[in-house]
Amino acid sequence: QVQLVESGGGLVQPGGSLRLSCACSGIIFSINAMGWYRQAPGKQRELVASITSGGRTNYIDSVKGRFTISRDNAKNTVYLQMNSLKPEDTAVYYCNRPTLGPWGWGQGTQVTVSS
Repeated sequence: QVQLVESGGGLVQPGGSLRLSCACSGIIFSINAMGWYRQAPGKQRELVASITSGGRTNYIDSVKGRFTISRDNAKNTVYLQMNSLKPEDTAVYYCNRPTLGPWGWGQGTQVTVSS
């Protein structure tokens, strides 16, 4: 059974930084592409960043240059470094695979950007 446990969210001022982590179990992590999604209140969940098993990354335009996705296959963990945060980044953030349909969703981690 796949388990995804997100952590690292919190309240941060505009311009601040956070680093999210997602610990994965029940999968062969190293061969899977991984992604970070977010869902803001009243909006659909969207994929904001992904990383292939080989380390190639992709981002939506609104986070390019500010967010960095990375992975540690030894720890079965995917990260999202978020810099220069904006109020519009406020959302619950989730990890999951970016293609082939998601596994079950974890609880997510809340990110709130506000002064």
